[in-house]
Amino acid sequence: MSDIIIQCNNSFSELKNIDEILNKVLLGDILDTLKYLPNESIDLVITSPPYNIKNSTGNGLKDSRGGKWKNAALVNGYQNYNDNLPHEEYVEWQRLCLSEMLRVIKNDGAIFYNHKWRVQGGLLQDRHDIVSGFPVRQIIIWKRKGGINFNRGYFLPTYEVIYLIAKPNFKLAPKANSFGDIWEFPQEMKNPHPAPFPLSLINRIVQSTDAQIILDPFLGSGTTAIAALENDRNFIGIDISREYCLMSEKRIKEYLESPFLIKENQIKYENKRYSGKVKNQK
Repeated sequence: MSDIIIQCNNSFSELKNIDEILNKVLLGDILDTLKYLPNESIDLVITSPPYNIKNSTGNGLKDSRGGKWKNAALVNGYQNYNDNLPHEEYVEWQRLCLSEMLRVIKNDGAIFYNHKWRVQGGLLQDRHDIVSGFPVRQIIIWKRKGGINFNRGYFLPTYEVIYLIAKPNFKLAPKANSFGDIWEFPQEMKNPHPAPFPLSLINRIVQSTDAQIILDPFLGSGTTAIAALENDRNFIGIDISREYCLMSEKRIKEYLESPFLIKENQIKYENKRYSGKVKNQK
């Protein structure tokens, strides 16, 4: 298919070493793909799943949406995925995903799991039913400096949460604990994906750890991959959508082939040619 995208199929079961898929985008279902990854092979997971947002009736969301998201997958449904599951089914699916993520991270690894709280049918869905029983160490508030408001009956939603789910030996990088637990980063409005991570947010997470292999099993437009490369780490991305895998590949190649890379706090002039592996794992 390409030098970056790998189709997850039956032959994928022959995976022997995690090095074979470093800095690759895996096209496939999250659970079907994660099951092939070895136990304790990943240092860090950073991800944001579909929010089951088509099943929402509150928090400023309704069917008559427009603007930037008029024709976006957030409104019309993700390719290859129905973002309108019954709540119990969605919770069960997400718990299975988290269980697999927890299995593949090392004993000093962690999962940064982004989600959104909302009121549904008069009840607060704070995602406790998803994360209950997992080793949640902390909740980080991401203040987005903006949001989507389609309903005049609600105030503009401006925050999301990031659950830090950590294995026993996980530690932050030196001085990272000074950031606090409320992070303010604006949304990326130019990204064609309907719900992208800001690159600056993912950079903060990556720089807060010593992780060398970073997994995003809901890769979307590839921001986690870009952040990993910017910080000289390795990434593995998974997405069920061919469209989003191609979008990620395009962004990764543009980053790697740019002769003049303007990054946060630095300017790089060299052409960063793709080698398939950035650093040796721990």
